[in-house]
Amino acid sequence: MRILITGASGGVGQALMARLPEAIGLSHSQLDVTDAQAVMQSIVDVAPQLVIHCAALTNVDRCAQMPHEALYVNGFGTQNVALACQKVGAALCYLSTNEVFDGERGTPYGEYDPMSPVNPYGYSKYVGEQIVRELVPQHYIVRTSWVFAHNGRNFLHRIVGLARNGKSLSVVTDEVACPTYAEDLAEGIIALVRTERYGTYHLTNQGAVSRYAFARAILDAYGMADYPITPIVKAQFNRPSRPPTYSALQNTFAALIGITLRNWRAALDAFVEHERQKI
Repeated sequence: MRILITGASGGVGQALMARLPEAIGLSHSQLDVTDAQAVMQSIVDVAPQLVIHCAALTNVDRCAQMPHEALYVNGFGTQNVALACQKVGAALCYLSTNEVFDGERGTPYGEYDPMSPVNPYGYSKYVGEQIVRELVPQHYIVRTSWVFAHNGRNFLHRIVGLARNGKSLSVVTDEVACPTYAEDLAEGIIALVRTERYGTYHLTNQGAVSRYAFARAILDAYGMADYPITPIVKAQFNRPSRPPTYSALQNTFAALIGITLRNWRAALDAFVEHERQKI
């Protein structure tokens, strides 16, 4: 199968490329998805059977500060990719987010529960989902959350970096979701697209946890169990983006075809062990 991956230099993109060496990967510097002509030309030239669309603006605070940019990249950029897939008859796998849900009901969200994003990032990814559904019948929409990868900067890196520099840590207790290891997510995506069962799926590591409990587990895994963290609530944390309170995702449809990811704590331990081996 000829596969093209956008956003190939990101955490999930790199994990996919490591497992799909035959795929053609395009980083942002190689393909700006907001350039409609370049996207069309690149996809027509490759003529892939499947595009895995990882390219996105995922900095939620930047999205809140620049909502038009979020919609431009995650909405219009996705439309460009979808139209090119339509042109060449390629299937499209679109990575979406738990933040398409408002997080108000306090229980995990299923794949077909009503969406109601509460911030510009979630809205831009919601728009991307609608575009994919409208333009590409053969699609996979894969929602995930709190992705941590070996490259780039994410919540895990920030917590460890601050602790190693002796900085004070205050982390919210009232934001809950499912941490997801990029390596596990990549394996789940590959297993899913090989089934050719199109639809909407939730792929996260199993188990829901608060930001505070996740931060505590991160420091524990790095041998800093005694490092203090002050628990706070979202109202005490001034940031541009308003994250959903409880946006854990329930994997129903992928599990029915045998695709599940391990528990988030086991995934965290695997991440830390891999990092230690690189030293």
